[in-house]
This record gives sequence, C-alpha cells and structure tokens, in this order.
Amino acid sequence: MNTLQIGLLYGGATIAALFSGIPIAFALGSVAVVFMMLFMPAASLDTITQNVYEELASITLLTIPLFILKGAAIGKSRAGKDLYDALHTWLHRVPGGLGVAVVLACGLFAAMAGSSPATCSAIGSSGIPEMRKRGYSPGFAAGLVAAGGTLGILLPPSIVLILYAVRAEQSLGRLFLAGIGPGLLLVLLFSIYAMLHWRTEYRRAAALGAANEILRVEHFTMAEKFAALPRVLPFLVLLTGVMFALYSGLATPSETAGLGAVMALILIAVVYGAWSLADLKPIFAGTLGESGMLLMIIGMSLLYSYVMSYLHISQGAAAWIVSLHLSKWLLLTAILLLVVVLGFFLPPVSIILMTAPIILPPLRDAGFDLVWFGIIMVVVMEMGLIHPPVGLNIFVLNRIAPDIGLGAIIWGTLPFVGLMALAVVILSLVPGIAMWLPNLVYG
Repeated sequence: MNTLQIGLLYGGATIAALFSGIPIAFALGSVAVVFMMLFMPAASLDTITQNVYEELASITLLTIPLFILKGAAIGKSRAGKDLYDALHTWLHRVPGGLGVAVVLACGLFAAMAGSSPATCSAIGSSGIPEMRKRGYSPGFAAGLVAAGGTLGILLPPSIVLILYAVRAEQSLGRLFLAGIGPGLLLVLLFSIYAMLHWRTEYRRAAALGAANEILRVEHFTMAEKFAALPRVLPFLVLLTGVMFALYSGLATPSETAGLGAVMALILIAVVYGAWSLADLKPIFAGTLGESGMLLMIIGMSLLYSYVMSYLHISQGAAAWIVSLHLSKWLLLTAILLLVVVLGFFLPPVSIILMTAPIILPPLRDAGFDLVWFGIIMVVVMEMGLIHPPVGLNIFVLNRIAPDIGLGAIIWGTLPFVGLMALAVVILSLVPGIAMWLPNLVYG
C-alpha cells in the first residue's frame, strides 16, 4: 500500500473508533497499536511504553495536574458566586450591567480556574437565576454564560495552551501572554453585545407590559459595595501573584502552578473554611480524574502521532497541502475551516494533539508566527464549545439550568459564535493585539 492509501485507512479507522463511543484516549491508542502491528516492524511494539513515557516525562506537562488542582479548589468554593455578586453590585447601574457583570465574572473566574466547564458551572449557577429574575430571556442568559465560559481555554492558565506549547514546541510564557489581549477583546465584544441586546430585551418586555421588571433598579450603598470585595480580593491577589511569579522569572511554569495550587487550597480554607476531609475529598478526586483523563489522552495521542510520522502520513499530508500552492491567507483560512469542522465532533485537546503534526509545518513555512496561530486556533476552538453537536458548555448549562430548553441555549449562543469569528478577523488584521505583550516582555 502507498502512503495515500495508508493515510486514508488510518483516518477512516480513527473516525470509526471515535464514533464507536470508545473513550478518546483508547480510540487513538488502539488505532495506533493496530497500525503498528500491520505496517511497522514487530520490534516497534516493544517501544510503546517507552515512547509514551518519554513523551509524558515533560516538565511542561507537570503544570497540567497542578493547574487543574488550582482550578478545582477555586471551582468547588463559592468564589464564583461571590465574584459575580461583587461585580453586579458595582455595575448594576450600567444598561445591561447584569450581563456585563456575568461576562466580566466569567473572564476573571476563567483566569483563576483555567477551566471552561468550571467557569460555566460556577458563574451560571448564580448568574442565570439572577438574570432571569430580572427579566432576561432564558436563551440570552444562557448564551452569556456559555460564551463567557469559553474564555477558560484562552486566558492563562489554559490547559489547551499548555498542550499547544508542547506540540508546537513554543514558549508557554509567550503563549500565556499572547492569550491576554485576545481574551480582553472577546470580553469587550461580549460586553458590548450584552448592552446592545439588553435594549432589545427591554423593547420586547415593554411590548409584553413587563418592562418594569427588566428595568428594575437596585440600590447599593458604598458600604455595601465595599463589603462585597473582601471575599473576592484574595483570589484576585492570587491571580496577580501567580502571573507575576511566572512572567517576572521568579518561578518556572511548573513551580508557578504548584504555588498557585497550594495558595488556592489555603485561600479556600481561610475564606470559606474548606479544610476538612469532606471538603477536600471532591477537590482531589476531581483533580485526579481530570488529570488522569487528560494525561491518558496526551500519551495515546503522542503515540498516535508517532505512528503517523513513522508511516509518513503527516509528512505526506503536509507536503500535499504545500503542493496546492495556496496563498498565505487562503492556507490559513482552509486550516481554520478544518478546525471548525473538527470542532463539531472533537474537544480542543484532541484537535490540537491530532492535527499539530500536519498543519504546523505548512504554516511555519508560510511565515506565520506559531504563537499567534495558537491563539487564533484556540479562539476558533472556543466556537466548538458553544455550537452543536459537541458543544460542551451547552450541556454544562443544560445540566445546571434544566428548565431552559436545549434549543433555547443553542440559539442564545449563536450570536457569540459570530462574535468569535469577528475576533478572528480582527486578530488577523491586527496581530499586535495578541503579540504586543509577549514581544514586550520577551523581546
């Protein structure tokens, strides 16, 4: 069989395994092992454990379970509700300020926890009931939280950016810094939409005679505003301290992740009294479960990529893409459309690990900065979190707000998919939004 036939068979077997319902890690691993048995020397099977171990024995990957522990500690506490309440107290007079508070709370919580589902769950459980109580439509309320939750894979410490750094062999520090500008851009776009759509919600409510409910103004004294801050400020200090330790050179990424995890555990013990075994058990159990799942996916996907490379599938696919002689921007557009299609079926982690060997060499040869492309790719993958059929955030919200129909949630998220596409265009036209900060810090 030639390389093309093997490549098509490899891709077909992978799709069949993924759609069979087998967990992603075992689907990738089983396909890789079968093709090793069929097309590679028998001795290669003896190297499976060695290859997986060597790939996982990365100091960068050590940050993953530590950042997950940090996010789990914050996510299992009431930090999300307190953060949302504090922002609502300060922004209640802004037109659509309740929606803006939700977006800002999602952004800040995502930067602290580094998890999209945790952000949706923590902010949505408190934000959605409050918005609906004040007249916001169910779809609009759910869409705000779902879109805000996607910031968890863009703002540092993003697990997805860590994996991209490993696969693309790029600086993790530069990637983290490059995610801040686009993250703020998305927060701005979502906030503007929240204020503009609030006016539509108001007009609709006025037509139904319920305008007083959506316009209901709450009054908070300065004492009440400042009283909302003490429980939030320690976590914001933690966020600032972790970022300072990382970018000032005081600590490596793995040391920073460890410091953040320990400090998060101390904070939830001091602020919320979460120090007993009953409080800590779900945090560590969740961390072990998520870390084990991710590391298994990483290990098997690296084995999958090794087989793909040995059989010259990735090199052949990259050469084929180059042979098309696409212009620089048409090449980028085609690759991003591929990522969008994969986002219909696969989570971001799998997309990065499976496509990196194929798409990164042509992009590098075309002159694209792979740090900048990593951020663009993550923004595109954010769309996959809020559109069907996978749409992880959609199902998270459907679980925490079961009275909102799945259809209403999907329609509520679609405008934000458009805003993310707009952000990709803006970042392509003005790459400095992503690159000015890492260039400033690292040169």
